[in-house]
Amino acid sequence: MGTIDEEQYIEVFQALSEKNRLNIIQLLSYGELCACKINENINITQPTLSHHMKVLCECGLVLAHKQGIWMHYRINKEKMSCLSEYFDDLANTKEGVNENLQGDCCR
Repeated sequence: MGTIDEEQYIEVFQALSEKNRLNIIQLLSYGELCACKINENINITQPTLSHHMKVLCECGLVLAHKQGIWMHYRINKEKMSCLSEYFDDLANTKEGVNENLQGDCCR
């Protein structure tokens, strides 16, 4: 499994901070879709969709390929797995925490 550096996490989180892009990711969680189907479901113009898809592809969350005249998109499962591991790591208590982070600071 690959790893993601801090800058890549920032790019991903910025990409997901926009409502339409988050909606696109939710649609793609059902499987690969052509641009026309994505556009039908989120009600934005084709140029706006192209912009959002470019952002999602550049940060690595989405993979694209052309089939006929349409672009088809799918979630990059490897990138999503890295994100899942990142959040799992954040959610788990870590042993041997830096002493500066522990103790009673509110006396």
